[in-house]
Amino acid sequence: MRHTRKNIFYHEIIGLKVRIIEHSDPSLVGVVGRIVDETQKTIVIETLSGKRKRVLKEHGVYEIRLPHREEKVIIRGFEILGRPEDRLKNILK
Repeated sequence: MRHTRKNIFYHEIIGLKVRIIEHSDPSLVGVVGRIVDETQKTIVIETLSGKRKRVLKEHGVYEIRLPHREEKVIIRGFEILGRPEDRLKNILK
């Protein structure tokens, strides 16, 4: 199943391109890169310069680019808290 705007919450987000639109840490706003790791509360973004930044999910708003369509989706961090399998369980409740 491909990533879409409607099912992004069910999927692994590692490997997707991301841009931080808003964050409680202003130094992170505008960071662009690829998500290379995900934990329950954080994502790790590898920037275009190769640096890795660990970011708290719930404190930001992210623009994520879907892989097959180059479509952009805006996601609030609290929507992607938890591991992908846990997100699915919470959505189905």
